[in-house]
Amino acid sequence: MSHFAEIVNGLVARVIVVSNADTASNGVEDGAIGAVFCHNLLGGEWVQTSYNTSGGIHKSGGTPLRKNYAGIGFTYDNARDAFISPQPYPSWVLDEATCWWGAPVAMPSEGGPWAWDEATLSWVAA
Repeated sequence: MSHFAEIVNGLVARVIVVSNADTASNGVEDGAIGAVFCHNLLGGEWVQTSYNTSGGIHKSGGTPLRKNYAGIGFTYDNARDAFISPQPYPSWVLDEATCWWGAPVAMPSEGGPWAWDEATLSWVAA
């Protein structure tokens, strides 16, 4: 099974599952074929996403696809060819390698649990 995200104004509107039979040519999966299938069936712009990809790594050792699995409300960044979750806090910065957001200060490795406090730009005991 393959997953495809519908992109509306740069944001993921929905993610659907498509049969491999509808995404392949001569038994070889092709995201472009799947995107056309989705468009012909439902209209709109569709981009393949991989349930097994997170932070630019494929968890089964395969080829990672678009940095992260798409979620509703994620941005599809065409220039990076990546799905990016909404920024959790204004101070957090995007890691270009993973397309994950990170705090400007590392979370303490001891104690916790910790919660981010945007007002003080620090981790506080939760």
